[in-house]
Amino acid sequence: MTLRSFRPRALAAVSLTAVAALTLAACGSSDDSGSDSASGSDATRTVKTAMGDVKVKKAPQRVVVLDTAELDSALTLGVKPVGATHADVTSGFLNYLPKDQVAGIEDVGRMMTPNLEAIAGLKPDLILTSKIRHGDKYAELSKIAPTVMTENTGYPWKENFQVHAEALGKEAEAKMVADGYADHVADVTKALGGKEKVAATEVNMVRFVEGADIRIYGKKNYIATILADVGLGRPAITDQAKDGFSYDVSPEKIDLADADVVFHSTYGDPKKSKETETTGSGLWKNMDAVKNGKVFAVDDQLWIQGIGYTAADKILGELHQSLTK
Repeated sequence: MTLRSFRPRALAAVSLTAVAALTLAACGSSDDSGSDSASGSDATRTVKTAMGDVKVKKAPQRVVVLDTAELDSALTLGVKPVGATHADVTSGFLNYLPKDQVAGIEDVGRMMTPNLEAIAGLKPDLILTSKIRHGDKYAELSKIAPTVMTENTGYPWKENFQVHAEALGKEAEAKMVADGYADHVADVTKALGGKEKVAATEVNMVRFVEGADIRIYGKKNYIATILADVGLGRPAITDQAKDGFSYDVSPEKIDLADADVVFHSTYGDPKKSKETETTGSGLWKNMDAVKNGKVFAVDDQLWIQGIGYTAADKILGELHQSLTK
């Protein structure tokens, strides 16, 4: 079966009609309390954040983002940040992001250790991040620019996206994106045989991590929400995940990851992350998913690190391609 392109109309509309997006944002509803004036560049809105209420410009022009989720959100909404941190990858900004969209964004350091001097030098009017990443730097960041923090990252990515959209003054565009994603999910579920058939297919996500045990992902993380949206089943092992995030195993217990379908990614060096050792073992090769040709290596930057609607759009396309092979 040949399926039409899954790219949601909403995402295409946001990226291709920036001028229209600005008009929509100007027309969108907002909280006028605390506004300096009824109109103009100095008008502000109040955004509820993990650190309390924060006043931000209604139309921020110089945005700095300090994590991958915030970068995905901004670009998805048609906003190119003036600065962004980079994840611990060799390619700088994550490789699934279009090169033309990240071109010209100033790198302000590693995600966990942002360069505050470099951030200040960009004269931002808004900083986006999360408390779990940079809560200890909130006071310093707030002195540079209004700083909007969500509580966490990963699992609550859709809720976080709405906070990012509010801070950016892009609520109308955010609705378009969310609606487009819902349409895309429905298309994938239908293409895979419908809800009943999809629910009967149990899928596991395994991540090989340099310097850590192998992770069998549970039901409370970014990729799990996408699998759940499509309606895919999850094996019982996922219910044993610590805090719902992951159930960690050694190579000697990798057979616990067996399922109808297994996706796996690698963070770091394949040898140091135990990927090479594990995928070459008898336990791995004897898993039903391996013997049935239902094991797929996927890009860690996209499936695990991206955390946003642009990444989710690409993941949905890859899910469809893999599960119809």
